[in-house]
Amino acid sequence: MNLDLLSAFIIGLLGSGHCIAMCGGITTMLTSAIPPSLQQNNKYNQEQIPINNKVISISSIASQKSTLVILYNIGRITSYAFIGAIVGFTGSIAAKNIGMPLAGLRLISAIFMILLGLYLGQWLMWLNRIESLGKHLWRHISPLASKAIPVDSPLKALTLGAIWGWLPCGLVYSTLTWALASGDILTGASIMLFFGLGTLPALLTLSIGFSNIKENLVKPVLRKAMALVLISFGIYSFIVAYQQLF
Repeated sequence: MNLDLLSAFIIGLLGSGHCIAMCGGITTMLTSAIPPSLQQNNKYNQEQIPINNKVISISSIASQKSTLVILYNIGRITSYAFIGAIVGFTGSIAAKNIGMPLAGLRLISAIFMILLGLYLGQWLMWLNRIESLGKHLWRHISPLASKAIPVDSPLKALTLGAIWGWLPCGLVYSTLTWALASGDILTGASIMLFFGLGTLPALLTLSIGFSNIKENLVKPVLRKAMALVLISFGIYSFIVAYQQLF
């Protein structure tokens, strides 16, 4: 596997606690179309339960919920890949037409990785300023989400995920600098695709009810440990890019 793709995947994994804070609440929207009585499945020993004079299969309900969750994440990751393609193409334009060396872009991405670690560790919150820039675009995109709520169909789940992929997020923006430094439209899309895949484990386990996963990922000690790993990776990347540039 390409080192950039592996790095993007690891960044997604290490930033899982932040992802849960930003996107974890969307799970309630994905199941809002399912009757509340289904939350009491543990009262039933049979494989079918009566709801509104109808008998519904528990396995069918579980399948419906899983489908909505999966399609939401497909939409979200697709948006990441699309944005990555745009940024990667922008990097190629900068390299070819402006003459900016890719090593220089990698130097910038390494700095952002260090800032990301400081941000996740809550030691230096400069990335909040970067997130605020994306809020201007989000104001125009977010109203579209209301049309996908309640999420009572696969298409709505996919649409909501695609919209949520544009949510202002320091973790996403920092990874996008790697897509920019790739200087290639396909590589940029791939980097963001693998980043999205890295965020999946935590969000999927949260969606199926493992709340203890969330509790562990947002613990200060674990969050700061992950932040230190990202800072170390950023410093290493900075040294490599500096050596290539000079």
